[in-house]
Formats: sequence, C-alpha cells, structure tokens
Amino acid sequence: MLRRWAQTVEGLGFDLLMVSDHIAVTPDVAEQYPAPFYEPFTTLSWLAGVTRRVRLGTTVLIVPYRHPLLTARMAANLNRLSGGRLVLGVGVGWARQEFEALGVPFRRRGALTDEYLHVMRDAWRNTDDYDTTPIPIWVGGNSDAGIRRAVLLGDAWHPLRVTPGWLADAAGRLKATADALGRPVPALMPRIGLRETREVVTAPDRLAGVGTIEQIIADIDQIRLLGAETVVLDPFDGDLTEIRQPGRAWQTLAAVAAYHRSQEDR
Repeated sequence: MLRRWAQTVEGLGFDLLMVSDHIAVTPDVAEQYPAPFYEPFTTLSWLAGVTRRVRLGTTVLIVPYRHPLLTARMAANLNRLSGGRLVLGVGVGWARQEFEALGVPFRRRGALTDEYLHVMRDAWRNTDDYDTTPIPIWVGGNSDAGIRRAVLLGDAWHPLRVTPGWLADAAGRLKATADALGRPVPALMPRIGLRETREVVTAPDRLAGVGTIEQIIADIDQIRLLGAETVVLDPFDGDLTEIRQPGRAWQTLAAVAAYHRSQEDR
C-alpha cells in the first residue's frame, strides 16, 4: 500500500510525499494513530527506491527521540542516496507516555530540540564527512514557541492542521516574530487536512482542507496568497480504513491536481 500511495501521488504530479514519526506506540499514541507504525527513515529510504521525482519528508520527526548525530547521519545519507530529495520536518513531540518509554525527559523536549538542531546543522557543515546537499528543515509547532523556533532554527514554518482564519493570523505573527528577532521570515509550509464532503461545512472550527472540493481548493488558494510555497495535504482523520482503502482520498487528490494544472495552463 505504501508503494501505491507513493506512486499515485507522484503520478498525479504532486512534488512531496511525507510520513510522520512515532517509535513506541504507547497508549496515548495509539489513541490517535493506531499501529502498525513505520519508522520514517527506513520507510523513506525504501520509498526513494520506488519513486523517481517526488520529494520525501517527515511531518514531523520528533527531534528529542534520537541522538542528534544519528539523526544527522541518517538524514544526510538519505538525502544523498535519494538525489537530494529529503525535506526534514521537525517537532518537539507531544506524547508523554512515548517520551517515558524512550527515557527522554518530556519537560525538556523544547530545549533538547533546539540543542539537537544546532548539533545537526554543525555536523552537516563537515561536507567531506556527511557528503550531502543542504537539507531544508521545516519546523512544526503551532505555538508561539514553534514560530520562534522556526525563525531561529528553520528554513520554513510547518504548522499542522489549522483553521483558515487561524493560519491567516499566524502568518502575521510569523513575520512580526522574525522582524523582532532581526531574522529573515521563514517560508510558510503548512500541513492541512484533506477530507472531501458532499455538503458545505459551515462550522466555525472547520479545518482547512475539510469540506466540499470547492472549499478545499479555495483553502489552498487562500494559503498560497499568504505566501505558502507548498501546502501538504493530510488525508488521515483517525480512521485506518481510509488509508487502507484510499479510493476517495485519491479521487480528491486527483481533483485538486486537475484544478491546479488548469490554472497553470491559463
């Protein structure tokens, strides 16, 4: 099924395929993301061999779970062997029980993430050893701390599953934070939902990417107007059936791809 997902996405013309990250599927993880779960570097390495063009990424790799030099090595090797196709989305994590299972202090996850990102970037500067082209780092996290981390340590900010109104406001906070810190504004690369409905969704807490195909396309267009270069579409809504029987998701992806091809042909 992973092969079919990857080749379908690439065949439709999308340019990025991303997987998420859990190591120990503890009860708090399983409640939202049932097993089985595939380790991202192993999975992306295999997917690199069954695809040709599509970029490969993590959304998001939980930085404190692994020693930073291990992560730096795996990322550099994957980027090199895939022809420079890796996008490293990173985050601090949220699953307290998983942190406990791995022996990582939950309360220090933010500080560890910052420290480890510095170590990884320092390691990659040794190009003779790591032998890789630059790896873009997309910093996840919807909080002010996540925005600040993206400005200081990332190439892009990668907020996850948000409402359209919230994202428009947050894009302004991203620029204000960068200006206050005297730093360039990182690129905006959000991950939104992808769930098509027959009826228009009017709930005020509607997530971007959820609704009729017209709503989904309008959300994507609005996000692009905010300056986003890439919008990641996430079809998973807690039901494994949707992933194992992906026909509806693929139809929606095809409709989105057809719309954007028509815009490019104008």
